[in-house]
Amino acid sequence: MELNEVLHKRHMVRSFSGRVPDEWTVRRVLTASRHAPSAGNTRGWRAVCMVGPEQTARFWAATTTAGWRESSRRWPGLSRAPVVVALFCSPAAYLERYSEADKAGSGLGLEGGLEAWPVPYWFLDAGFAALTMLLAAADAGLGACFLGNFRGEDELKRTLEVPQDGWRYVGAVLFGEAGGSDPPSTSLRRTTDVMTHNIYWNRWKTNSCS
Repeated sequence: MELNEVLHKRHMVRSFSGRVPDEWTVRRVLTASRHAPSAGNTRGWRAVCMVGPEQTARFWAATTTAGWRESSRRWPGLSRAPVVVALFCSPAAYLERYSEADKAGSGLGLEGGLEAWPVPYWFLDAGFAALTMLLAAADAGLGACFLGNFRGEDELKRTLEVPQDGWRYVGAVLFGEAGGSDPPSTSLRRTTDVMTHNIYWNRWKTNSCS
């Protein structure tokens, strides 16, 4: 697809058929993340990709509760996601990178510590990686969504054998063939015209960008 077509087609799909994409397609979506921006080219994030119900069940067991599964109207559709990619980031990787000679002058290295960073770019970089996967999934004709870190971070790290010290769970990208009932999000009621609501020209304005 052309980029504009991908951008228009991409939306959060939270109900899947359960059909597992072929390996080439899965790798195509994952490989897209190599093109995501990264502060200092640190790429201080890692992803654990789970394919098929036996593997994805481990993710759901760690990050959901029986009560949530019983009450969530989206659980049936989400549970059929054939691919779940859990994303983790390392703040320490950015301190080390910005302690190197070409970045030391920034004051964002080990001496400055995490408090020196005005924006935690480790989370931003992981978000960039997630977005490229979402766009790549749309380009491949698949449905996809992002689930944030709401519960079970430590349990998920234990389940996936992620080092407990230094790594943070950011969230997960789910993708696969769309299918089943996907209840519309109430957030869609907040849809606005970006050009009149979010973007201003030359200076901040309180009513419009005209």
